[in-house]
Amino acid sequence: MKKILALILALCMVFALAACGQKAPAEEAEPTFEFDNDSTPFDVNTLTTDEVSKIKVGFIFLHDETSTYDLNFMTAAREACEGLGMVEGTDFIIKTNIPEGQECYDAALELVDAGCNIIFADSFGHESFLIQAAKECPEVQFCHATGTQAHSAGLANYHNAFATIFEGRYLGGVAAGLKLNQMIEEGKITADQAKIGYIGAYPYAEVKSGYTSFFLGARSVCPSATMEVTFTNSWYDPTLEKEGAIKLINNGCVLISEHADSMGAPTECEANGVPFVFYNGSAAADCPNTFIVASRINWVAFLQVMIGRVAKGEILNGDWTGNLETGSVELTALNENVAAPGTAEKLEEVKKGLIDGSIKVFDTKTFTVDGKEVTSYFADVNDLGTFTPDTEVILNGEFAESFYRSAPYFDIDIDGITIIDK
Repeated sequence: MKKILALILALCMVFALAACGQKAPAEEAEPTFEFDNDSTPFDVNTLTTDEVSKIKVGFIFLHDETSTYDLNFMTAAREACEGLGMVEGTDFIIKTNIPEGQECYDAALELVDAGCNIIFADSFGHESFLIQAAKECPEVQFCHATGTQAHSAGLANYHNAFATIFEGRYLGGVAAGLKLNQMIEEGKITADQAKIGYIGAYPYAEVKSGYTSFFLGARSVCPSATMEVTFTNSWYDPTLEKEGAIKLINNGCVLISEHADSMGAPTECEANGVPFVFYNGSAAADCPNTFIVASRINWVAFLQVMIGRVAKGEILNGDWTGNLETGSVELTALNENVAAPGTAEKLEEVKKGLIDGSIKVFDTKTFTVDGKEVTSYFADVNDLGTFTPDTEVILNGEFAESFYRSAPYFDIDIDGITIIDK
């Protein structure tokens, strides 16, 4: 159905161009991109010992256990493999601190030489180097988390994966909004002081999608909420993340969240008594007085799907998108000592609404741009390196995030969010 819809949208674009007297580019007249997006789980109990014995898995991580993002992925890697009886160092190999450069390509070929027939990489900037390795090693399956080019690369052995973490961030935003309401009710702040600070890694669509969904979640329960965003231009830099938190707190932000991978910001918030919502894992042990909750992607389901299908000799989808139903999007345990009363019940209510579709994160009636509702928007879904909008993504009154590919493509700057520096 998604492929048919994509074709219809492309044809409509061709007809519109013709009506304006313009000649449509060849790729628009004859679409070649297939949005082979899937979230189907895999039952690892169907694998036989013989099938598992034919698999050797390699992992490429940008950082090591000190990065919350890499640790989250690494934990899932070990859980998925060890759950199949695989032994680290023998049946699966983990490579850490692999930069987003030629080192990724080199690491991939080293894993191929070590006998790995399925290789995973976890960081956005790894993609072009992993694609290079995939072209040279067609017998090996390469799987990349957060990437964008699987459906456009034309490689049967290259795949992307992500999850609808914007739903998890929306839930985290709801918890944040309820905390703001509590602070207002207790007289700690006024309604017009309900300003959230957000530390982003890069001004990429993935990060924008995350902080926008978080903001929309907060504003769904605290309508006066606003947000300021600052970027570190690094996935992991404890010093810059700490400095970002200080800057936002000094600007009057009374609650902090982030899309970055260290404990720099959370520990600064704890020192200043500023509540915060984290990402990729709980910080309750280190920040018991300020940590509220965190959202994370649980990568186990995706790893089981890809490893299981390779073991079975099945065809892999170009993109895989986990969600709340597959257990790929999760919240950590709520810190009841910090969260506002009634937060757990409200989160459960909203989660059910997200799953049944009665709540849509990017409902176009819930946000504006320059004071106007967004009724049409073309996003750069096919990511051919030119940042050219190519796909209409406003469908049935919502921005259809992660519909045409697994990785986010929401890059709209909405009203209520101020970017204070890049």
